[in-house]
Amino acid sequence: MTPQHAEHDGPLVPKPALTLPALRQAIAAVAPSRLPEFFEDMQNTFVQAGGEGSVVPIRMFYRRWGVVVEIERHPTTARRLHDAERAMGSEHAAVRDQAIREIGEIVRAAHHEAEGG
Repeated sequence: MTPQHAEHDGPLVPKPALTLPALRQAIAAVAPSRLPEFFEDMQNTFVQAGGEGSVVPIRMFYRRWGVVVEIERHPTTARRLHDAERAMGSEHAAVRDQAIREIGEIVRAAHHEAEGG
């Protein structure tokens, strides 16, 4: 067996197109535990789109999951986000405030990249 590097700076998968097949494949690769959430969200989104007679919910679904993939395909970024999410449960306000700033920074950057940044 070859040793695995604990830190991986590059993306685990290429940036996917914001399409259902590409996002599904990327989620399966970088966050397989979130596939049930992905499929439930997809179903709810398509029901909402049909009820509204609008494609806007579908576009928002693609963007939402594009952001998830953008974060999760970068292990260091994903680790930072998950650490900050855990820090939100701290009893110390300063720790929670820092976590909020960290989460905001990560999510804003991921939105920018997912949208073609």
